[in-house]
Amino acid sequence: INVPEISPRSFSFNSPHGACLECHGLGTKLEIDPDLIIPNKNLTLAEGGIMPWSTTTSHLGWYNKILESVAKVHKFSMNVPIKKLSKEAMEIVFYGDKERQYTVQWGNSGNENVEDEDETMFSNGYSTTFEGVINNLQRRYLETDSDYVRKKIEGYMRILKCPSCNGKRLKPEILAVKINDLSIIDVTALSVKKAITYFQNLKLSPEKAEIAKLILHEIRNRLQFLENVGLSYLTMDRTANTLSGGEAQRIRLATQIGSKLSGVIYVLDEPSIGLHQNDNEKLIKTLNSLRDIGNTVIVVEHDVDTMMAADYIIDIGPGAGKNGGYIVAEGTPQEIIKNPNSITGKYLSGKMSVPVPSSRRKGNGKFLEIIEAEENNLKKINAKFPMGTFIGVTGVSGSGKSSLINDILVKKLSHELYGSKTDPGKHKEIKGLEYLDKIINIDQSPIGRTPRSNPATYTGVFTDIRELFAQTPDAKLRGYKAGRFSFNVKGGRCEACRGDGIKRIEMHFLPDIYVPCEACKGKRYNSEALEIRYRSKNIHEILEMTAEEALEFFKAIPTIKDKLNTLVEVGLGYIHLGQSATTLSGGEAQRIKLATELSKRATGKTLYVLDEPTTGLHFDDVKRLLIVLQKLVDKGNTVLVIEHNLDVIKSVDHILDLGPEGGDKGGEIIAQGTPEEIVKVKESYTGKWLKALLKK
Repeated sequence: INVPEISPRSFSFNSPHGACLECHGLGTKLEIDPDLIIPNKNLTLAEGGIMPWSTTTSHLGWYNKILESVAKVHKFSMNVPIKKLSKEAMEIVFYGDKERQYTVQWGNSGNENVEDEDETMFSNGYSTTFEGVINNLQRRYLETDSDYVRKKIEGYMRILKCPSCNGKRLKPEILAVKINDLSIIDVTALSVKKAITYFQNLKLSPEKAEIAKLILHEIRNRLQFLENVGLSYLTMDRTANTLSGGEAQRIRLATQIGSKLSGVIYVLDEPSIGLHQNDNEKLIKTLNSLRDIGNTVIVVEHDVDTMMAADYIIDIGPGAGKNGGYIVAEGTPQEIIKNPNSITGKYLSGKMSVPVPSSRRKGNGKFLEIIEAEENNLKKINAKFPMGTFIGVTGVSGSGKSSLINDILVKKLSHELYGSKTDPGKHKEIKGLEYLDKIINIDQSPIGRTPRSNPATYTGVFTDIRELFAQTPDAKLRGYKAGRFSFNVKGGRCEACRGDGIKRIEMHFLPDIYVPCEACKGKRYNSEALEIRYRSKNIHEILEMTAEEALEFFKAIPTIKDKLNTLVEVGLGYIHLGQSATTLSGGEAQRIKLATELSKRATGKTLYVLDEPTTGLHFDDVKRLLIVLQKLVDKGNTVLVIEHNLDVIKSVDHILDLGPEGGDKGGEIIAQGTPEEIVKVKESYTGKWLKALLKK
């Protein structure tokens, strides 16, 4: 083989000099999946078992006519369940038979022409070859200019490893270049911890060692910085979109430490997100080292250890939203503790705290069990969860919590209960599925991606409010229905801005700017809709209310009151009903989802899964959140949280602690049981930190 001169660009999958020729450096290819084409193998071909050809549009009917002719020639039935068809028959259905011509009787009356995407005219007695379902979809996917058709066909595809490079993204000749038997892709697949060991133990000849001296110095330093900010479990080839906000922030922090600049102000927003107390110590040391070389470090944080390590604290409050915005206290941690106006100080001193529950629930005697979980770093573990309890899944960062819960449990239950297409992580089986009828995964994704979505629309309270406005005498007199009070439909909305309340002005070479609509002055409704009032308030004024104000205003209307009460209960009394979803933080979005679930009638057979629900929450908010979660469990449901916050961990009924470390050194169950049982396990880092709290 001919290998061009090797240069750094040869090792980049973003460069045509190094990228695999088949997948262009992506490492993956979209391939048609036969299981998605035939999701129900109990159906027959005649009953529409082939999903893409099951609808009755003309050209899809034509495909099935061809299939009838193919079945006759190859002697398989269109009327037996697909699972009973031979392997050979399915091979022909999927990949066709282009060697033979098939005569198809379309059976039209002579005046009906049917046109396929190939622009081939079909008529009686038409003769054609059969390309097969998979070949047909692949051809149409490559040839079509329609985004709709492309999206439709992608529904039958899965992302698979590129068969040429096996997911390694580079050309074979580049992968053949190795140092100590490892290619560049093998090295980047190592965790930071393993990579540190690899580069420290690298044995080179004197000549090569001299050439690599400066390069190795840089590599070792940068890897060490990543370990210092608690990221030793990450593999270096992790794609950016799979990193949590906290992980991405700490990677940027590691980059800054390496620059060794001084006289810089660093601003960090909750860097402790996703960090176990064990890793938190490393992070605090890193922040102190940045300060010690002459920088100013400003951290927005709720973590106790970070606050106590700070030189100066500014405490803002006293409440949230319109009840906040004042500097309540400032000074050293000790000065904050002594300040009677500071709620933060009271929690730091121990005067206020999240109470330890007086008893732990035993559950209802039923269990959900994951057998032989081995996704990512999990070591074929068997995890057992008691139903009807509040469960905490704990462990250091990278210990396998998300792999066990999000990748295996949530995906498997979504697949079983809702028919989700997502593939669960590697495991043998899950027992106890019959005890559940619902799984609610309450994550921190936005409740909507446009300004049209808001807490009122998401929780459903807006529907009740609009119905109420439609019942007013003025609305009845004018014949207004509930739709008149929606800013999303014609009738009541302002047509100048189509109910947005703002108008976008294109600035061509500058970013677009948004200005309040001149017609409605940002109120989103036309004057006719705003003339209708309920207790002297129009619909716009209602949307401007906070949840707390609206609760008082609608206290006589049970359906509205109950939904608003749940928003206040989860600590969101300060948000406006009409506040745009795009202005809500991840923690606020998560609590709105929680409030929505709380207002629904409980079945007692629901599993609620929350991943780090305390992100962005003050001690006082955590206390409120726990009251809400305990209420869900009191109704007979099971609540499972992945959490590092010790106030939450001490409040659960049952803990499953993973570890002992992150990455390859994790993935095992270190301890399980009540918090009191966990503190007795010496190997558990969680138990070590929990012990001090349970003694208080």
